[in-house]
Amino acid sequence: MSPVQTLTRALKHELRTLRGALYRRLAISEKTERSIVDKFHRLYFDSSAFNMTWRNTQWMGHRILKCPLDLWLYQEVLHTLRPAVVIETGTAFGGSAHFMASMMDILGHGQIITMDIEHHEGRPQHPRITYLTGSSVEPDMVAHVRSLVGSAGPVMVLLDSDHARDHVLAELEAYAPFVTPGSYLVVEDTNLNGHPVFDDYGPGPMEALEAFLGRHPEFVHDPAMDKFLLTFNPKGFLKRA
Repeated sequence: MSPVQTLTRALKHELRTLRGALYRRLAISEKTERSIVDKFHRLYFDSSAFNMTWRNTQWMGHRILKCPLDLWLYQEVLHTLRPAVVIETGTAFGGSAHFMASMMDILGHGQIITMDIEHHEGRPQHPRITYLTGSSVEPDMVAHVRSLVGSAGPVMVLLDSDHARDHVLAELEAYAPFVTPGSYLVVEDTNLNGHPVFDDYGPGPMEALEAFLGRHPEFVHDPAMDKFLLTFNPKGFLKRA
């Protein structure tokens, strides 16, 4: 067992101990907590159908299709890790890239490389953002990203494009090598396909994540990223040993 896995196991044990004390104080069970969180998760996520919550969230006037609690986690990671480069697949309207660029302005360090198969007009322009158009898993795109990153580090990767299992798994295999030791590979929207939303979505990010971890022990889920209870990326914050 690697040092990171040993530390992760110890952290999980400590969290279970602390949570058990909280349950006894509140007279609720872990199963009850999970049920409450999942019900709120579904309410929050499905409210997007009424142009609420994540369908109506903005950063500095630009749409950002994220849960604010996950954005706060990104802010904490950026501050702690100080990545030289963040690679993002799935640009959409550019809101999340702009958010991270704004955080990097505060830190005075970092660049964002973000890609999408579609180009949306009106994306925020920022000197720290490089927009690319094309499929994230095409060999030419991966090679181009490699040329842009060069020897820079630390490097962090966020996967948020096509959420079909096979596509996400292809992205994981293509971009995991970019992630530097101690940094993060984040698989977004692992909540799909009943985890706990969109039960009939079909195999998606969570299933790709599970297949990937089965053959990449150098990556482990960081339980510290579960601290806000609600995340669109359950088990999706992977840390490289």
